[in-house]
Amino acid sequence: MQVFMFHLMPYTAMDMDYGSKWRSSWVVMPNTEFDPAVGHELYNRYLDELELAAELGLDGVAVNEHHQTAYGLMPSPVVTAAALSRRIKTAKIGILGNAFCLREHPLTLAEEHAMIDNITGGRLITGMVRGIGAEYHSMGANPALSRERFLEAHDLVIQAWTRPGPFDFHGEHYHFEYVNPWPRPFQRPHPPIWCPSTGSIETIEWAAHPDRKYTYLQTYSPVKSVATFLNQYRQTAERKYGYTAESTKIGWAAPIFIADTDEQALAIAKPHIEALFNKFLNLSFEMLFPPGYLSPETARRMAIHKRDQLKGDNVTAEHLVREGIAIIGSPDTVRRKLQDAHHLIGFQNFLALLQFGTLSREDTERNIRRFCTEVAPALQQLTDREYAGWSGNSGEAAA
Repeated sequence: MQVFMFHLMPYTAMDMDYGSKWRSSWVVMPNTEFDPAVGHELYNRYLDELELAAELGLDGVAVNEHHQTAYGLMPSPVVTAAALSRRIKTAKIGILGNAFCLREHPLTLAEEHAMIDNITGGRLITGMVRGIGAEYHSMGANPALSRERFLEAHDLVIQAWTRPGPFDFHGEHYHFEYVNPWPRPFQRPHPPIWCPSTGSIETIEWAAHPDRKYTYLQTYSPVKSVATFLNQYRQTAERKYGYTAESTKIGWAAPIFIADTDEQALAIAKPHIEALFNKFLNLSFEMLFPPGYLSPETARRMAIHKRDQLKGDNVTAEHLVREGIAIIGSPDTVRRKLQDAHHLIGFQNFLALLQFGTLSREDTERNIRRFCTEVAPALQQLTDREYAGWSGNSGEAAA
C-alpha cells in the first residue's frame, strides 16, 4: 500500500464563534478576518509538516484546491506543490486535486503541472476534480455546466500532454488555435491521474472507464460508505466495462490522530476534529452541491452518505470514531482499524489527514512522527494477499 500525508492547510486562527455573524467560513466570511502575519506562519509551518512526513518515510504528500475559505489556504495547490518540489527529494507529490474546469484557460494548469513533473523527475500525481459547489460561487462559474466543462477540460489537457503540437482544439467551452505547451510532462504519457470524490456515480463511472482507469479516492465518509463507493468502482469495471479493477486504483482519505491510549487520543483530538466538521466544514447542502451540480440520483445518494457532514454543529468526535470517519486512538488501535478496513475493502492507497481543524503545531508533529513510525510501516506492507476479496455485490467483501 502507498501511504501519503494529506494536508488541508486550514486557517487555525479563525474565530470559532463566526456563526453569530456569518453563515459559513466559505465564500461569505470577510477576508478582513485573515491576518497575513498568521498566514506567513501557517504556510511555512504546514510546508514543514509535509516535508517531515516525507523525511519519515511516507510514499508521498498531497495537497488540494479550495477558494475563499478558512477551511484550506490553497487556492493554488500548484504553488504549494512547487514549494515542496525542491525540498522533498524522493516522495511523490500529489495535487489532489486541481479544478481545471473552473478556469477559462486550463492549459495554464497543464503547463504548471508539467513544470513540477520535470522539476521532480516524474514524481507528480495529478488530481482532476470539479470542485465543490462553493468553488463555483467563488469563481462565478455556472455549476450546471460543471460536468461538461470538466470532461472537456480533461480532454484538452490530456491531448496537450500527449499529442505533438501545435494543433488546434475547438470544443463547446474551450477554443485554442495553438495547443503546444512547453514543457511536456516528464512522465510518459503523462503523470498518473487520481480522482478524489465524495461519491458521485458519474465520477466513478468516468474514472473506471477502460480508456482511463484513473485512481478513485473516497473522502469524508463512514467506513461502510467507503466500502460501498470503492466497491462500486470494482463493480462498474466488471459489469459495465468487462475488466477486473486493480486495488491500486482505489484509495481512502481519513483524519488520523494517535496518542498513548485511546482515551488520551480522543481527549486531545476532540476539540480539533469537531472544529473541522462543525466549523470549517459548515456548509449548507445547496452551497456544497448547488442545483444543477449533481444528477438527481447522485444528489439522493449524497444526502444519505454525507448527512454527518451536513449536521451543522452537532457532530461529535465520538460519533466520527464510531462510524470510522476519523481514526483516533493508540498506535495499536489505529493500526488495527486500518488493517481491518483494508481487509474489508482492499484499497492500496491511503491518505492520512494528520493535521485537522485547529490541531496545534506540537500535537501535529507528534501525530506525524507516531503515524510514520508506528503505523505507516505496517500499512505499507499490505497487499491483496490481506484483502478478503470482493463478492460482486457493492459494499461487500467475500466471507
